Amino acid sequence: MTARKLDAYSHILPAPYFARMRELAVDRGALKRWFDLSALHDLDARLRMMDEFGDGYQQVLTLSSPPVELLAGPSRSPALARLANTSMQELCARHPDRFPAFVAALPMNDPDAALVELAFAIDDLGARGVQVFTNVNGRPLDDPAFRAVFAEMAARDLPVWMHPTRSAAFADYATEDTSAYEIWWALGWPYETSVAMARLVFSGLIERHPDIKIITHHLGAMIPYLEGRIGLGWSDQLGSRTAGEEYERLCRERLPKRPLDYFRRFYADTALSGSAIGTRCGLDFFGTEHVLFGTDCPFDPEGGPLYVRETIRVIEALDLTETARDQIYHRNILRLMRLPDEGV
Repeated sequence: MTARKLDAYSHILPAPYFARMRELAVDRGALKRWFDLSALHDLDARLRMMDEFGDGYQQVLTLSSPPVELLAGPSRSPALARLANTSMQELCARHPDRFPAFVAALPMNDPDAALVELAFAIDDLGARGVQVFTNVNGRPLDDPAFRAVFAEMAARDLPVWMHPTRSAAFADYATEDTSAYEIWWALGWPYETSVAMARLVFSGLIERHPDIKIITHHLGAMIPYLEGRIGLGWSDQLGSRTAGEEYERLCRERLPKRPLDYFRRFYADTALSGSAIGTRCGLDFFGTEHVLFGTDCPFDPEGGPLYVRETIRVIEALDLTETARDQIYHRNILRLMRLPDEGV
């Protein structure tokens, strides 16, 4: 079994940030689960949980949802992002054997401030990428206001982690006020990720930045499973169902390649709650070099270890060479973050 396992998508709320988040949260009930998960904000609980998997298990730290811009308006979100990033950097400095890298949070509701924080977090704090959410308080990521963030990350050759966001306030049907049965999460988040990927493809962003590295949570969400629908059904018939829109012409002008090909340029993690079927599908679609070991820790029924344990079980059961497993477990994410593979 491969010794080193670098979890590319684990979530944390560092103690100083968590304290400020508690002050800002208007609806404490909506964040009940965040407050109840001790491994999310209690460092000692986090380290005890990680001990189960030995010295070879490490985590890249990403700030847990909700997005910074959902907690604070443009006047306060830059300071909140700065607190998140300095707090994550401190954790990495104190425990480099457990947390070899972190991903910067950005105040995306202030795009200019987001660029300032991006530069500070990477240049001064040593962040190895940034995290964005699939929409910014309802604004799509292909909005011109956010182009500079993606352009800067492409120029820096560092990855963008993309996390879904949607709440119960996003109703399942137009006749209702809220989503039922947590559909907003179970089905809404994969939809959010898939839509964001599509907007980045069809807007031409992926074509403009052919080497950009965007890591999609939950193994590309719905995209791998819908390969045929996206290919023959959508890419090859875009505009045939929509009167008054020149999608076919726009697609030809913006995308010299088949749209489906651009979807394969994304990277994706294995955070599928232990689904072997989904993992095989995602690997088939993206290929071994574009899949990263990620677990969604600690958002599982045990509060941390279950998703790690189940994701490892699934990867170990796959018909892969040890070289391929090494790529998934740690080599791919180290390559994307441009960090040396020095072992543990």
